[in-house]
Amino acid sequence: MHALVGENGAGKSTLMKILYGMQKPDEGTIAIDGDQVTFASPADAIARGIGMVHQHFMLADNLTVLENVVLGSEKLYGIGGNARKKIREISDRYGLGVRPDALVEDLGVADRQRVEILKVLFRGAKTLILDEPTAVLVPQEVDALFDNLRELKSEGLSVIFISHKLGEVLSVADDITVIRRGTTVGTAVPAETTPRQLAEMMVGSELPTPATAESTVTDRPVIQVAHLTVYASGGASLGVEAEPVGPGSMVEAAGEVKKALDDVGFTIHAGEIMGIAGVEGNGQTELIDALIGTKNADSGTIAFLGEDITPWSTRKRRESGVGYIPEDRHRQGLLLEAPLWENRILGHVTEAPNAKGFWLNIKGAQADTRRIVEEFDVRTPGIDVTAASLSGGNQQKLIVGREMSHSPKFLIAAHPTRGVDVGAQAQIWDRIREARREGLAVLLISADLDELIGLSDTLRVIYNGTLVADADPATITPEELGSAMTGATTGHLEHVEEAGAEEGTEAGPEDEAR
Repeated sequence: MHALVGENGAGKSTLMKILYGMQKPDEGTIAIDGDQVTFASPADAIARGIGMVHQHFMLADNLTVLENVVLGSEKLYGIGGNARKKIREISDRYGLGVRPDALVEDLGVADRQRVEILKVLFRGAKTLILDEPTAVLVPQEVDALFDNLRELKSEGLSVIFISHKLGEVLSVADDITVIRRGTTVGTAVPAETTPRQLAEMMVGSELPTPATAESTVTDRPVIQVAHLTVYASGGASLGVEAEPVGPGSMVEAAGEVKKALDDVGFTIHAGEIMGIAGVEGNGQTELIDALIGTKNADSGTIAFLGEDITPWSTRKRRESGVGYIPEDRHRQGLLLEAPLWENRILGHVTEAPNAKGFWLNIKGAQADTRRIVEEFDVRTPGIDVTAASLSGGNQQKLIVGREMSHSPKFLIAAHPTRGVDVGAQAQIWDRIREARREGLAVLLISADLDELIGLSDTLRVIYNGTLVADADPATITPEELGSAMTGATTGHLEHVEEAGAEEGTEAGPEDEAR
Protein backbone atom coordinates (compact mmCIF):
# COMPACT_ATOMS: atom_id res chain seq x y z
CA MET A 1 0.00 0.00 0.00
CA HIS A 2 1.84 3.04 -1.31
CA ALA A 3 0.75 6.61 -0.45
CA LEU A 4 1.38 9.67 -2.61
CA VAL A 5 1.26 13.03 -0.84
CA GLY A 6 1.99 16.59 -1.86
CA GLU A 7 0.55 20.08 -2.13
CA ASN A 8 -2.28 20.94 -4.49
CA GLY A 9 -0.78 21.35 -7.92
CA ALA A 10 2.27 19.25 -7.04
CA GLY A 11 1.48 16.82 -9.86
CA LYS A 12 -0.22 13.92 -8.04
CA SER A 13 -3.29 13.80 -10.27
CA THR A 14 -1.21 14.26 -13.43
CA LEU A 15 0.98 11.34 -12.42
CA MET A 16 -2.04 9.12 -11.77
CA LYS A 17 -3.67 10.13 -15.07
CA ILE A 18 -0.49 9.05 -16.87
CA LEU A 19 -0.45 5.76 -14.99
CA TYR A 20 -4.11 5.19 -15.89
CA GLY A 21 -3.69 6.05 -19.57
CA MET A 22 -5.66 9.30 -19.47
CA GLN A 23 -2.60 11.40 -20.34
CA LYS A 24 0.62 10.64 -22.21
CA PRO A 25 4.01 11.41 -20.66
CA ASP A 26 6.56 13.53 -22.52
CA GLU A 27 9.50 11.62 -21.07
CA GLY A 28 10.23 8.66 -18.84
CA THR A 29 9.05 5.07 -18.61
CA ILE A 30 6.47 2.92 -16.86
CA ALA A 31 7.13 -0.74 -16.19
CA ILE A 32 4.61 -3.34 -15.03
CA ASP A 33 5.98 -6.66 -13.77
CA GLY A 34 9.31 -5.66 -15.30
CA ASP A 35 7.87 -4.97 -18.75
CA GLN A 36 8.00 -1.41 -20.12
CA VAL A 37 4.54 -0.28 -21.25
CA THR A 38 2.86 2.64 -22.97
CA PHE A 39 -0.85 3.41 -22.60
CA ALA A 40 -2.94 5.11 -25.27
CA SER A 41 -6.12 5.02 -23.18
CA PRO A 42 -7.55 3.78 -19.87
CA ALA A 43 -8.56 0.59 -21.71
CA ASP A 44 -4.86 -0.22 -22.14
CA ALA A 45 -4.23 0.37 -18.43
CA ILE A 46 -7.20 -1.79 -17.46
CA ALA A 47 -5.93 -4.55 -19.74
CA ARG A 48 -2.66 -4.48 -17.78
CA GLY A 49 -4.46 -4.74 -14.43
CA ILE A 50 -4.62 -1.09 -13.34
CA GLY A 51 -7.89 0.35 -12.01
CA MET A 52 -8.63 3.83 -10.68
CA VAL A 53 -11.26 5.12 -8.25
CA HIS A 54 -11.63 8.86 -8.78
CA GLN A 55 -12.31 11.38 -6.02
CA HIS A 56 -15.55 12.35 -7.77
CA PHE A 57 -17.33 9.02 -8.22
CA MET A 58 -18.18 7.90 -11.77
CA LEU A 59 -21.54 6.25 -11.08
CA ALA A 60 -24.98 6.56 -12.68
CA ASP A 61 -27.44 7.13 -9.83
CA ASN A 62 -30.45 5.81 -11.75
CA LEU A 63 -28.85 2.40 -12.36
CA THR A 64 -28.36 -0.56 -10.04
CA VAL A 65 -25.01 -1.63 -8.65
CA LEU A 66 -24.87 -4.49 -11.15
CA GLU A 67 -25.62 -2.18 -14.09
CA ASN A 68 -22.97 0.31 -12.97
CA VAL A 69 -20.34 -2.39 -12.52
CA VAL A 70 -20.78 -3.91 -15.99
CA LEU A 71 -21.37 -0.57 -17.75
CA GLY A 72 -19.08 -0.49 -20.78
CA SER A 73 -18.30 -4.20 -20.52
CA GLU A 74 -21.70 -5.67 -21.36
CA LYS A 75 -20.38 -7.56 -24.38
CA LEU A 76 -17.81 -9.32 -22.21
CA TYR A 77 -19.89 -10.07 -19.13
CA GLY A 78 -23.53 -9.40 -19.97
CA ILE A 79 -25.86 -8.19 -17.23
CA GLY A 80 -27.40 -11.49 -16.25
CA GLY A 81 -26.65 -14.30 -13.83
CA ASN A 82 -22.95 -14.64 -14.62
CA ALA A 83 -22.23 -10.97 -13.87
CA ARG A 84 -24.35 -11.08 -10.71
CA LYS A 85 -22.54 -14.21 -9.53
CA LYS A 86 -19.13 -12.67 -10.17
CA ILE A 87 -20.09 -9.47 -8.29
CA ARG A 88 -21.23 -11.49 -5.28
CA GLU A 89 -18.04 -13.56 -5.33
CA ILE A 90 -15.80 -10.47 -5.40
CA SER A 91 -17.88 -8.72 -2.74
CA ASP A 92 -17.73 -11.74 -0.42
CA ARG A 93 -14.05 -12.41 -1.06
CA TYR A 94 -12.94 -8.90 -0.10
CA GLY A 95 -15.62 -8.13 2.48
CA LEU A 96 -17.19 -5.29 0.46
CA GLY A 97 -20.80 -6.13 1.35
CA VAL A 98 -22.17 -4.87 -2.00
CA ARG A 99 -25.72 -5.79 -3.08
CA PRO A 100 -25.93 -6.15 -6.90
CA ASP A 101 -29.58 -5.10 -7.21
CA ALA A 102 -29.42 -2.02 -4.98
CA LEU A 103 -30.10 1.30 -6.71
CA VAL A 104 -27.02 3.53 -6.52
CA GLU A 105 -29.03 6.64 -5.63
CA ASP A 106 -30.14 4.84 -2.45
CA LEU A 107 -26.57 4.15 -1.31
CA GLY A 108 -24.51 6.18 1.12
CA VAL A 109 -21.11 7.60 0.26
CA ALA A 110 -19.14 4.71 1.77
CA ASP A 111 -21.22 2.13 -0.12
CA ARG A 112 -20.75 4.04 -3.38
CA GLN A 113 -17.02 3.98 -2.87
CA ARG A 114 -17.12 0.22 -2.39
CA VAL A 115 -19.06 -0.06 -5.65
CA GLU A 116 -16.28 1.91 -7.38
CA ILE A 117 -13.68 -0.47 -5.93
CA LEU A 118 -15.75 -3.45 -7.02
CA LYS A 119 -15.94 -2.00 -10.57
CA VAL A 120 -12.18 -2.11 -10.99
CA LEU A 121 -11.84 -5.53 -9.31
CA PHE A 122 -14.57 -6.83 -11.63
CA ARG A 123 -12.31 -5.92 -14.56
CA GLY A 124 -9.39 -7.84 -13.10
CA ALA A 125 -7.37 -5.00 -11.58
CA LYS A 126 -4.22 -5.99 -9.69
CA THR A 127 -3.21 -2.42 -8.88
CA LEU A 128 -5.78 0.05 -7.49
CA ILE A 129 -5.33 3.82 -7.62
CA LEU A 130 -7.49 5.65 -5.05
CA ASP A 131 -7.76 9.45 -5.21
CA GLU A 132 -8.69 10.96 -1.82
CA PRO A 133 -10.56 7.81 -0.72
CA THR A 134 -11.49 9.10 2.75
CA ALA A 135 -12.48 12.68 1.86
CA VAL A 136 -16.20 12.14 2.54
CA LEU A 137 -16.13 9.34 5.14
CA VAL A 138 -16.72 9.45 8.89
CA PRO A 139 -14.13 7.70 11.14
CA GLN A 140 -16.05 4.42 11.31
CA GLU A 141 -16.34 4.32 7.51
CA VAL A 142 -12.63 5.10 7.16
CA ASP A 143 -11.79 2.15 9.42
CA ALA A 144 -14.02 -0.12 7.34
CA LEU A 145 -12.41 1.09 4.09
CA PHE A 146 -8.92 0.44 5.44
CA ASP A 147 -10.00 -3.04 6.51
CA ASN A 148 -11.15 -3.62 2.90
CA LEU A 149 -7.82 -2.34 1.56
CA ARG A 150 -5.84 -4.56 3.93
CA GLU A 151 -7.87 -7.52 2.70
CA LEU A 152 -7.03 -6.60 -0.90
CA LYS A 153 -3.36 -6.33 0.04
CA SER A 154 -3.40 -9.72 1.74
CA GLU A 155 -4.66 -11.22 -1.53
CA GLY A 156 -1.62 -9.84 -3.38
CA LEU A 157 -3.09 -6.66 -4.83
CA SER A 158 -1.26 -3.33 -4.73
CA VAL A 159 -2.86 -0.04 -3.73
CA ILE A 160 -1.68 3.48 -4.59
CA PHE A 161 -3.60 6.17 -2.80
CA ILE A 162 -3.53 9.94 -2.75
CA SER A 163 -4.52 11.66 0.49
CA HIS A 164 -4.13 14.93 2.37
CA LYS A 165 -4.98 13.34 5.72
CA LEU A 166 -1.48 12.67 6.95
CA GLY A 167 -2.49 10.81 10.10
CA GLU A 168 -4.39 8.27 8.00
CA VAL A 169 -1.52 7.98 5.55
CA LEU A 170 0.90 7.15 8.35
CA SER A 171 -1.49 4.60 9.87
CA VAL A 172 -2.17 2.55 6.75
CA ALA A 173 0.64 3.00 4.19
CA ASP A 174 3.66 0.73 3.81
CA ASP A 175 5.62 3.41 1.95
CA ILE A 176 5.10 7.12 1.24
CA THR A 177 6.33 9.21 -1.68
CA VAL A 178 6.31 13.00 -1.32
CA ILE A 179 6.21 15.21 -4.41
CA ARG A 180 6.48 18.97 -4.62
CA ARG A 181 6.03 21.09 -7.76
CA GLY A 182 6.18 18.06 -10.03
CA THR A 183 9.28 16.47 -8.52
CA THR A 184 9.82 13.66 -6.04
CA VAL A 185 11.38 15.33 -3.01
CA GLY A 186 11.58 12.35 -0.70
CA THR A 187 10.22 9.09 0.60
CA ALA A 188 9.16 8.19 4.11
CA VAL A 189 8.71 5.08 6.20
CA PRO A 190 5.50 5.52 8.26
CA ALA A 191 6.90 3.92 11.40
CA GLU A 192 9.77 6.43 11.44
CA THR A 193 7.82 9.58 10.46
CA THR A 194 5.44 11.98 12.25
CA PRO A 195 2.64 14.03 10.66
CA ARG A 196 4.64 17.19 11.35
CA GLN A 197 7.70 15.84 9.53
CA LEU A 198 5.56 14.75 6.59
CA ALA A 199 3.89 18.17 6.40
CA GLU A 200 7.27 19.88 6.43
CA MET A 201 8.40 17.69 3.53
CA MET A 202 5.26 18.61 1.61
CA VAL A 203 5.01 22.36 2.18
CA GLY A 204 7.99 23.37 4.28
CA SER A 205 5.89 24.13 7.38
CA GLU A 206 4.37 22.29 10.32
CA LEU A 207 0.94 20.65 10.27
CA PRO A 208 -1.80 23.26 10.67
CA THR A 209 -4.64 22.93 13.16
CA PRO A 210 -8.21 24.24 12.82
CA ALA A 211 -8.39 24.98 16.56
CA THR A 212 -9.93 28.37 17.40
CA ALA A 213 -8.51 29.82 20.62
CA GLU A 214 -10.84 32.72 21.41
CA SER A 215 -14.59 33.16 21.14
CA THR A 216 -15.98 36.05 19.10
CA VAL A 217 -19.67 35.10 19.35
CA THR A 218 -21.98 38.08 19.86
CA ASP A 219 -25.65 38.31 20.82
CA ARG A 220 -26.65 39.70 17.37
CA PRO A 221 -28.61 37.13 15.36
CA VAL A 222 -27.67 37.02 11.69
CA ILE A 223 -29.54 33.98 10.41
CA GLN A 224 -32.64 32.51 12.06
CA VAL A 225 -34.23 29.34 10.76
CA ALA A 226 -37.55 28.21 12.22
CA HIS A 227 -39.54 25.02 11.55
CA LEU A 228 -37.90 24.51 8.13
CA THR A 229 -39.28 21.55 6.19
CA VAL A 230 -38.26 20.52 2.68
CA TYR A 231 -39.65 17.54 0.82
CA ALA A 232 -37.31 15.36 -1.20
CA SER A 233 -37.45 15.89 -4.96
CA GLY A 234 -39.23 13.02 -6.68
CA GLY A 235 -39.99 11.53 -3.29
CA ALA A 236 -43.31 9.95 -4.26
CA SER A 237 -42.68 6.25 -4.69
CA LEU A 238 -45.71 5.82 -6.97
CA GLY A 239 -44.37 8.22 -9.58
CA VAL A 240 -46.41 11.16 -8.28
CA GLU A 241 -44.75 14.54 -8.74
CA ALA A 242 -43.41 15.34 -5.29
CA GLU A 243 -42.28 18.91 -5.79
CA PRO A 244 -43.79 21.11 -4.64
CA VAL A 245 -45.83 19.17 -2.11
CA GLY A 246 -47.23 20.85 0.96
CA PRO A 247 -48.06 19.42 4.36
CA GLY A 248 -51.41 17.68 4.54
CA SER A 249 -51.47 16.56 0.93
CA MET A 250 -52.88 13.16 -0.01
CA VAL A 251 -49.48 11.96 -1.05
CA GLU A 252 -48.01 12.93 2.30
CA ALA A 253 -50.93 11.35 4.13
CA ALA A 254 -50.30 8.11 2.29
CA GLY A 255 -46.72 8.23 3.49
CA GLU A 256 -45.33 8.40 -0.05
CA VAL A 257 -43.23 11.56 0.25
CA LYS A 258 -40.05 11.72 2.25
CA LYS A 259 -39.06 14.84 4.14
CA ALA A 260 -35.46 15.71 3.33
CA LEU A 261 -35.57 18.30 6.14
CA ASP A 262 -38.05 17.91 8.97
CA ASP A 263 -38.87 20.87 11.25
CA VAL A 264 -35.31 22.24 11.46
CA GLY A 265 -34.54 25.36 13.46
CA PHE A 266 -31.42 27.21 14.63
CA THR A 267 -29.90 30.68 15.06
CA ILE A 268 -26.38 31.77 14.10
CA HIS A 269 -25.02 35.01 15.56
CA ALA A 270 -22.46 37.49 14.28
CA GLY A 271 -18.98 36.15 14.98
CA GLU A 272 -20.20 32.56 15.34
CA ILE A 273 -19.37 29.42 13.39
CA MET A 274 -22.05 26.76 13.69
CA GLY A 275 -20.98 23.35 12.48
CA ILE A 276 -23.35 20.72 11.12
CA ALA A 277 -22.11 17.12 11.46
CA GLY A 278 -23.77 14.34 9.55
CA VAL A 279 -23.19 11.51 7.12
CA GLU A 280 -23.76 12.82 3.61
CA GLY A 281 -27.33 12.40 2.41
CA ASN A 282 -29.04 13.27 5.69
CA GLY A 283 -30.43 16.63 4.58
CA GLN A 284 -27.34 18.82 4.38
CA THR A 285 -27.75 19.47 0.65
CA GLU A 286 -31.41 20.43 1.03
CA LEU A 287 -30.55 22.73 3.94
CA ILE A 288 -27.96 24.51 1.81
CA ASP A 289 -30.38 24.77 -1.12
CA ALA A 290 -33.07 26.28 1.09
CA LEU A 291 -30.67 28.81 2.63
CA ILE A 292 -29.18 29.95 -0.67
CA GLY A 293 -32.57 29.93 -2.40
CA THR A 294 -32.03 27.30 -5.10
CA LYS A 295 -34.87 25.23 -3.59
CA ASN A 296 -38.05 26.53 -1.99
CA ALA A 297 -38.89 25.55 1.57
CA ASP A 298 -42.19 23.69 1.86
CA SER A 299 -42.80 25.24 5.27
CA GLY A 300 -40.96 27.29 7.86
CA THR A 301 -39.10 30.60 7.69
CA ILE A 302 -35.60 31.93 7.12
CA ALA A 303 -34.74 35.35 8.55
CA PHE A 304 -31.55 37.25 7.65
CA LEU A 305 -30.62 40.21 9.84
CA GLY A 306 -34.19 40.27 11.14
CA GLU A 307 -35.86 40.26 7.72
CA ASP A 308 -37.85 37.31 6.36
CA ILE A 309 -36.00 36.20 3.23
CA THR A 310 -37.95 32.97 2.68
CA PRO A 311 -39.52 34.24 -0.58
CA TRP A 312 -36.34 35.96 -1.83
CA SER A 313 -34.53 34.84 -4.98
CA THR A 314 -30.99 33.49 -4.87
CA ARG A 315 -29.72 36.64 -6.55
CA LYS A 316 -31.31 38.92 -3.95
CA ARG A 317 -29.87 36.83 -1.11
CA ARG A 318 -26.40 36.97 -2.68
CA GLU A 319 -26.56 40.72 -3.23
CA SER A 320 -27.66 41.21 0.39
CA GLY A 321 -24.54 39.53 1.79
CA VAL A 322 -24.94 35.73 1.69
CA GLY A 323 -21.71 34.01 0.64
CA TYR A 324 -21.59 30.44 -0.63
CA ILE A 325 -18.76 27.91 -0.88
CA PRO A 326 -20.55 24.97 -2.58
CA GLU A 327 -20.11 21.32 -1.65
CA ASP A 328 -19.28 20.30 -5.23
CA ARG A 329 -16.96 22.81 -6.85
CA HIS A 330 -17.27 21.22 -10.30
CA ARG A 331 -21.06 21.10 -10.51
CA GLN A 332 -21.96 24.19 -8.48
CA GLY A 333 -18.93 26.45 -8.13
CA LEU A 334 -17.17 26.73 -11.46
CA LEU A 335 -17.50 26.85 -15.23
CA LEU A 336 -14.65 24.45 -15.91
CA GLU A 337 -14.10 25.47 -19.54
CA ALA A 338 -14.23 29.21 -18.80
CA PRO A 339 -11.17 31.32 -17.87
CA LEU A 340 -10.48 32.15 -14.25
CA TRP A 341 -11.61 35.78 -14.54
CA GLU A 342 -15.04 34.67 -15.78
CA ASN A 343 -15.29 32.26 -12.87
CA ARG A 344 -14.47 35.14 -10.53
CA ILE A 345 -17.71 36.84 -11.71
CA LEU A 346 -20.02 33.90 -10.95
CA GLY A 347 -22.65 34.71 -8.33
CA HIS A 348 -21.58 38.36 -8.22
CA VAL A 349 -22.35 39.54 -11.74
CA THR A 350 -24.18 42.68 -10.57
CA GLU A 351 -21.59 43.72 -7.97
CA ALA A 352 -18.36 45.73 -8.14
CA PRO A 353 -15.73 45.22 -9.41
CA ASN A 354 -17.51 42.97 -11.89
CA ALA A 355 -20.10 45.54 -12.95
CA LYS A 356 -20.48 49.25 -13.65
CA GLY A 357 -24.15 50.06 -13.57
CA PHE A 358 -25.86 47.75 -16.05
CA TRP A 359 -22.61 46.86 -17.80
CA LEU A 360 -20.08 44.12 -17.18
CA ASN A 361 -16.71 45.51 -16.08
CA ILE A 362 -14.33 43.02 -17.66
CA LYS A 363 -11.15 44.93 -16.79
CA GLY A 364 -12.27 45.29 -13.19
CA ALA A 365 -13.03 41.56 -12.94
CA GLN A 366 -9.69 40.66 -14.49
CA ALA A 367 -7.76 42.95 -12.15
CA ASP A 368 -9.53 41.55 -9.11
CA THR A 369 -8.92 38.00 -10.29
CA ARG A 370 -5.19 38.77 -10.31
CA ARG A 371 -5.52 40.05 -6.75
CA ILE A 372 -7.32 36.87 -5.64
CA VAL A 373 -4.71 34.68 -7.36
CA GLU A 374 -1.93 36.46 -5.47
CA GLU A 375 -3.69 36.89 -2.13
CA PHE A 376 -5.06 33.34 -1.94
CA ASP A 377 -2.01 31.68 -3.54
CA VAL A 378 -3.88 30.18 -6.49
CA ARG A 379 -1.18 28.35 -8.45
CA THR A 380 -1.83 29.23 -12.10
CA PRO A 381 0.17 30.52 -15.09
CA GLY A 382 -2.40 33.28 -15.58
CA ILE A 383 -6.04 34.34 -15.29
CA ASP A 384 -6.89 33.39 -18.88
CA VAL A 385 -6.41 29.64 -18.38
CA THR A 386 -9.54 27.56 -17.80
CA ALA A 387 -10.67 26.48 -14.36
CA ALA A 388 -10.36 22.86 -15.52
CA SER A 389 -6.58 23.33 -15.90
CA LEU A 390 -6.16 23.97 -12.15
CA SER A 391 -5.75 21.28 -9.53
CA GLY A 392 -8.72 20.69 -7.24
CA GLY A 393 -7.16 22.58 -4.35
CA ASN A 394 -6.39 25.63 -6.46
CA GLN A 395 -9.94 25.59 -7.81
CA GLN A 396 -11.13 25.62 -4.20
CA LYS A 397 -8.88 28.54 -3.28
CA LEU A 398 -10.27 30.52 -6.22
CA ILE A 399 -13.83 29.93 -4.99
CA VAL A 400 -12.97 30.87 -1.41
CA GLY A 401 -11.23 34.01 -2.62
CA ARG A 402 -14.23 34.95 -4.75
CA GLU A 403 -16.69 34.57 -1.88
CA MET A 404 -14.59 36.27 0.79
CA SER A 405 -13.87 39.22 -1.51
CA HIS A 406 -17.43 40.51 -1.14
CA SER A 407 -17.34 40.75 2.68
CA PRO A 408 -20.37 38.51 3.29
CA LYS A 409 -22.39 38.83 6.48
CA PHE A 410 -23.40 35.16 6.37
CA LEU A 411 -21.29 32.42 4.78
CA ILE A 412 -22.47 28.94 3.88
CA ALA A 413 -19.24 26.91 3.82
CA ALA A 414 -19.87 23.38 2.58
CA HIS A 415 -16.71 21.24 2.75
CA PRO A 416 -14.47 24.32 2.35
CA THR A 417 -11.20 22.35 2.50
CA ARG A 418 -12.22 19.13 0.75
CA GLY A 419 -9.38 17.88 -1.43
CA VAL A 420 -6.88 20.61 -0.48
CA ASP A 421 -3.42 20.18 0.97
CA VAL A 422 -2.33 21.15 4.49
CA GLY A 423 -0.96 24.50 3.37
CA ALA A 424 -4.17 25.48 1.58
CA GLN A 425 -6.18 24.20 4.54
CA ALA A 426 -4.37 26.58 6.85
CA GLN A 427 -4.98 29.51 4.48
CA ILE A 428 -8.70 28.81 4.22
CA TRP A 429 -9.07 28.32 7.98
CA ASP A 430 -7.24 31.58 8.62
CA ARG A 431 -9.55 33.45 6.22
CA ILE A 432 -12.67 32.08 7.87
CA ARG A 433 -11.37 32.83 11.38
CA GLU A 434 -10.35 36.34 10.37
CA ALA A 435 -13.80 37.09 8.91
CA ARG A 436 -15.41 35.56 12.01
CA ARG A 437 -13.51 38.00 14.22
CA GLU A 438 -14.97 40.81 12.10
CA GLY A 439 -18.52 39.58 12.71
CA LEU A 440 -19.13 37.01 9.97
CA ALA A 441 -21.71 34.32 10.77
CA VAL A 442 -20.79 30.93 9.29
CA LEU A 443 -22.70 27.71 8.70
CA LEU A 444 -19.96 25.05 8.36
CA ILE A 445 -20.76 21.67 6.84
CA SER A 446 -17.82 19.30 6.57
CA ALA A 447 -16.89 15.63 6.46
CA ASP A 448 -13.62 16.48 8.23
CA LEU A 449 -14.57 16.01 11.88
CA ASP A 450 -11.36 17.58 13.18
CA GLU A 451 -12.21 20.66 11.11
CA LEU A 452 -15.76 20.75 12.47
CA ILE A 453 -14.67 20.38 16.08
CA GLY A 454 -11.75 22.80 15.77
CA LEU A 455 -13.50 25.65 13.95
CA SER A 456 -17.03 25.51 15.38
CA ASP A 457 -18.33 27.58 18.28
CA THR A 458 -21.50 25.49 18.33
CA LEU A 459 -21.92 22.04 16.85
CA ARG A 460 -25.11 20.21 15.88
CA VAL A 461 -25.76 16.73 14.51
CA ILE A 462 -28.16 16.10 11.61
CA TYR A 463 -29.69 12.67 11.07
CA ASN A 464 -32.49 11.75 8.63
CA GLY A 465 -33.21 15.42 7.98
CA THR A 466 -33.55 16.38 11.65
CA LEU A 467 -31.18 18.13 14.04
CA VAL A 468 -31.01 15.43 16.68
CA ALA A 469 -28.32 16.61 19.09
CA ASP A 470 -25.97 19.40 20.18
CA ALA A 471 -22.29 18.70 20.82
CA ASP A 472 -19.74 20.69 22.77
CA PRO A 473 -16.69 21.25 20.50
CA ALA A 474 -14.51 21.59 23.61
CA THR A 475 -15.20 18.05 24.83
CA ILE A 476 -16.48 15.91 21.92
CA THR A 477 -14.05 13.56 20.17
CA PRO A 478 -14.15 12.71 16.44
CA GLU A 479 -15.05 9.12 17.34
CA GLU A 480 -18.01 10.21 19.51
CA LEU A 481 -19.17 12.64 16.85
CA GLY A 482 -18.90 9.95 14.18
CA SER A 483 -21.03 7.62 16.29
CA ALA A 484 -23.69 10.31 16.75
CA MET A 485 -23.77 10.91 12.99
CA THR A 486 -24.74 7.28 12.44
CA GLY A 487 -27.59 7.45 14.96
CA ALA A 488 -25.80 6.34 18.12
CA THR A 489 -25.78 8.42 21.32
CA THR A 490 -22.91 9.58 23.50
CA GLY A 491 -22.48 11.30 26.83
CA HIS A 492 -21.15 14.51 25.28
CA LEU A 493 -24.33 15.17 23.30
CA GLU A 494 -27.58 16.86 24.23
CA HIS A 495 -30.86 15.97 22.57
CA VAL A 496 -32.45 18.76 20.53
CA GLU A 497 -36.14 19.38 21.20
CA GLU A 498 -36.79 22.92 19.94
CA ALA A 499 -36.99 23.54 16.18
CA GLY A 500 -37.92 27.22 16.32
CA ALA A 501 -35.83 30.33 16.78
CA GLU A 502 -34.11 30.43 20.15
CA GLU A 503 -35.51 32.41 23.06
CA GLY A 504 -34.81 36.10 23.04
CA THR A 505 -34.55 36.32 19.25
CA GLU A 506 -37.11 37.80 16.94
CA ALA A 507 -39.55 35.22 15.66
CA GLY A 508 -40.69 35.04 12.05
CA PRO A 509 -44.30 35.42 10.95
CA GLU A 510 -44.94 31.70 11.12
CA ASP A 511 -43.67 31.50 14.72
CA GLU A 512 -46.05 34.30 15.72
CA ALA A 513 -48.92 32.45 14.07
CA ARG A 514 -48.02 29.31 16.02
